[in-house]
Amino acid sequence: MRIEDYALIGDMQSAALVGRDGSIDWLCLPRFDSPACFASLLGSERNGHWWIGPSGRPMANRRRYREDTLILESEWDTPGGTVRVIDFMPPRHANPDVVRIVEGVSGSVEMSTQIRIRFDYGRVVPWVRRSDGDLQAIGGPDAAWLNSPVPLTGGDYAHQGTFRVSAGQRLAFVFTWHPSHEPRPEEIDPEFQLRETEAGWTEWVDGCAHKGRWREAVVRSLITLKGLTYAPTGGIVAAPTTSLPEDIGGVRNWDYRYCWLRDATMTLDALLGAGYLDEARDWREWLLRAVAGRAQDLQIMYGVAGERRLPEMELDWLRGYENSRPVRIGNGAVNQLQLDVYGEVANCLYRARASGLGHDRRAWAIQRELVGYLESQWDQPDEGIWEVRGPRRHFTHSKVMCWVALDRVVRQAEIFGKQAPLARWRALRDQIHAEICSKGFDSDTGTFTQSYGSRELDASLLLIPAVGFLPATDPRVVNTVRAIESELMVDGFVLRYPVAADNPVDGLPGREGAFLACSFWLADAKAMIGCKDEAIEMFERLLALRNDVGLLAEEYDPATGRMMGNFPQAFSHVPLIHTARTLS
Repeated sequence: MRIEDYALIGDMQSAALVGRDGSIDWLCLPRFDSPACFASLLGSERNGHWWIGPSGRPMANRRRYREDTLILESEWDTPGGTVRVIDFMPPRHANPDVVRIVEGVSGSVEMSTQIRIRFDYGRVVPWVRRSDGDLQAIGGPDAAWLNSPVPLTGGDYAHQGTFRVSAGQRLAFVFTWHPSHEPRPEEIDPEFQLRETEAGWTEWVDGCAHKGRWREAVVRSLITLKGLTYAPTGGIVAAPTTSLPEDIGGVRNWDYRYCWLRDATMTLDALLGAGYLDEARDWREWLLRAVAGRAQDLQIMYGVAGERRLPEMELDWLRGYENSRPVRIGNGAVNQLQLDVYGEVANCLYRARASGLGHDRRAWAIQRELVGYLESQWDQPDEGIWEVRGPRRHFTHSKVMCWVALDRVVRQAEIFGKQAPLARWRALRDQIHAEICSKGFDSDTGTFTQSYGSRELDASLLLIPAVGFLPATDPRVVNTVRAIESELMVDGFVLRYPVAADNPVDGLPGREGAFLACSFWLADAKAMIGCKDEAIEMFERLLALRNDVGLLAEEYDPATGRMMGNFPQAFSHVPLIHTARTLS
């Protein structure tokens, strides 16, 4: 199946991808970044999956989320009648559960189910036994139970069953994970949990302050963002998946089940703008805990609880999505130098304070520490916003964000009366600004460039007016926006930077699709330079890319008309929210 054929369910600690055919092909437990117990998304069904659907395995005729929730309803029309499968993960009290309720809508439909439980990303085949009519699977530290209302037979390291459901009949299946050294968790009431889950989501969405245009898209994106939140800490993962390729059959396959500092400001703004102060405060608290320590040890990403060691490794027993190898877990980019994150942290904490989240004594101390380090490091080359795995450069966007770091601490000191070496900080801020305008600008083309001395463009330059480096009306900004629109757009969508298969900018072979966040940035920039009608047209084109349940991946390939990259992607849904607010 295509990436866009999946839908998300989750419990704010982990998430599953459910295919249009009724198969759960990806689920990591107990956390987003735990080993998967259903991993067929990146391998085959022998690496773990759980399918429920009409016999013959047709694709669902319709899918939707139940109102403003993360409860998925898939429906099949068959010659014998119509059947619905309701999939959800109740908010967790102790151990994670996946509930699948089969409901007869009309007539009588023959249904089938098959489950292959695997642990450690499909590598561990567990020992499975029956206990009081249920299935128990144990393998190393992991254990799982399946409560099934229909008898299942074993064979070929799987369990399957066929049954019939008639109009008005409801059958509930419950899958529960727990550490293998602990006793079986108390069984849940699936119908009660369905009501509680629906009520919880409905109450949460009722608090949304966005009442303007495109509310449906904004609300669905906010629900997705909430679904990608690790509730115990407030951290928000970039995506619940790893190694969904940016280039089908290629090597651009990365693990996104972590929290990127780069997303901090936009995420905070999205939550604050929608009225979700508690979630914004939790995100700020996660950020402060994660970055606490020496400024030189600041990382670009952390684990959901703030973990710093995210070693990258390859899983050679998985063939990859559509044979896109290698499958990676962990992310080696965690060790890169990306100077822009210092600006992202300073900007996020400034926005939090200015938006009324309240004073936090640690926040100012951390900002001073970070800027103190940046004073001696801002003029160094780095790997930049796109985490290139080639030589370090003086990326213009990185320098702009160094300017942002100085600008935001200066503003905060001025507005809130903080003690600070203001004269020194102002002078350095002006020095960085002047250097960028000199070395990061090509006077021949009249545009800013990807890095000092280059002639190439980069979509990150679209953020120059958004962060206040220059006003949107500045001719250099207008020319840069127009040049990006002219040179980096493919079939109406924006690439991050020019990538030729024979001379890749980032040191990797292959190509990639249009980066959706960049396309939203262009819509914002077009609105800022006075082209609002063009911006709305572009935004509507981006909304049309969402799948049938309103989700976006990281990238879109105009050549094949397919989504690419990890899915669903917070870094696509957050700018959607921001752009909708801007254009509303």
